[in-house]
Amino acid sequence: MVEEIKDINFSESVKESSTPVVVDFWASWCGPCKMLSPVIEEVASELEGKAKFFKINVDENPVTAAQFKIGSIPTVMVFKDGSVVEQFIGFRPKDTIKDVLEKHI
Repeated sequence: MVEEIKDINFSESVKESSTPVVVDFWASWCGPCKMLSPVIEEVASELEGKAKFFKINVDENPVTAAQFKIGSIPTVMVFKDGSVVEQFIGFRPKDTIKDVLEKHI
């Protein structure tokens, strides 16, 4: 399951997690974001318990978007021990996303 987070609980949800965290930065008007969302959901269900999955709407949460210098969406970041260890921009197929994540779990 991919949980929606906001500026107010980003640090608590992501930076303080003991397991790897995947964050999908998106917006409702973004076509590629709509294509990526079900792929991320599928990966999240397959890797349940090995990583946490969150999404954050950049329009509604400008503080976090600015903090991570999100200029293009979708942007997916992988956090481990509170730090970004991997990042990609744009749509990616499921196998590519899983390969990236499995290096960190």
